[in-house]
Parts: sequence; C-alpha cells; structure tokens
Amino acid sequence: MSELCENEPHENQLYGTQHRAMQAAFESTRLADRVGEQIVVPELADAHRGFIESRDFFFLTTVDHRGFPTCSYKGGQTGFVKVLDSRTLAFPSLDGNGMYLSMGNITANDKIGMLFIDFETPHRVRLHGTASVSRDDPLLAAFHEAELVVRVTISEVFINCPRYIHRYQRLAASPYVPQAQCETPLAQWKRIDALQEVLHPRDAALAERLGGVITPEQYGELVMKGQA
Repeated sequence: MSELCENEPHENQLYGTQHRAMQAAFESTRLADRVGEQIVVPELADAHRGFIESRDFFFLTTVDHRGFPTCSYKGGQTGFVKVLDSRTLAFPSLDGNGMYLSMGNITANDKIGMLFIDFETPHRVRLHGTASVSRDDPLLAAFHEAELVVRVTISEVFINCPRYIHRYQRLAASPYVPQAQCETPLAQWKRIDALQEVLHPRDAALAERLGGVITPEQYGELVMKGQA
C-alpha cells in the first residue's frame, strides 16, 4: 500500500468530483480545502450542543425512493432535539398528515441532513448523519405525544457563515406543539371534506367538535389568516 506523500494534499471527503469542478471553475479549490479543514468536525463541541439544545425548530433533509431530496420543517418545544452524546442526537416524530415522507425515507435511506438556525442573532449549524426510526425507543416517553423517535449518529457538523440570513423576530410558539401540562389543540386540516372517510377512527368526530366540515378553499383561508 502506498503512503500519502508529505507534500501531497489530503482529499477532503466532503467534496466530490462535481464540487471540485465548480471550485476549479471559480478558482476556489484552496479556499474550499482550508474552509473544510477549519469548520468540518466529526462530533459536537460544547458550542454546537448548546446551540442545538436552545432551538425549537430545525429543517430536516431526507432522500426518497426516486432520489428526490425532501426538506421538512420540524418544530417542537425548546430543546426537543436531545444531544445524547457528542456523536448522537434524538428527536421525536409527532402527529402529522399521515404521509410519513421523512420517516419513511429514513427507513429506506438513512442518510440525512439537519439545519439548525437562529433568525434573530443570526447563526446556523449544519449536520450530516445516519438516522434510525423506532416506535419502541426508550426515549419515546420523554417526548409528549410522540409517535416515533429518530436517533441520529453524526458524521459531520459545521457552522456556516450567517451573512445571508435575514433577521426575523420570534413572535410565539405554535399552540399545536404537545405539552404535558395542557391539552393539544385539534388539527384544523382534519376538517377538510375530502378527507373525512379516510381519517383515523380516533378523528372521526373531530370536524364536528371544531365547528363542522370545511372545503379545501376554506382551510386555505384559515391558513392565510394564521388560524390553522
């Protein structure tokens, strides 16, 4: 086996031939290597951990059976993403629309990406890893009303420049985020007429409890008013 020469640059695994081609075209290869060396690490530092545990949302990317990336917003109570150790995270999957796009994707392709962002500071942390989904995870009871627990083994984590992050101020937490001390509001989209015959039996009388069945257009009006 030949050894790497002392003067030969080590190939950063973060970059593939497609990235190298773009870097060469824009004369940024040396810069890309240096940036990668400086910011990409295989585990969480204390600063990463503190930031992640202070978030009440993140963006999750998975890949479906057709090769399409799926980007999903995940929201919860502050700290709903738990840092179990420097290489492992866990977060809950809550009640959704029954499609299970992200969760299903993970069961077929365990590679994921996570973006944690603060629009007020601004600041962001990106993370790549491999994930697993479980209905029987010991942490399930720690997440109120969770259906599943996702565990993520970290491959790489890095802080990105916040230069283009617009500043937005947080107004309020979503009332739909489950909290142990109060009843979670019922989902308005489950009132839509076309969905009534396919709802889970536990939701059969939900529309009546919320004021009756509505059309998709009426639901859209609720969304635009911030009432959904």
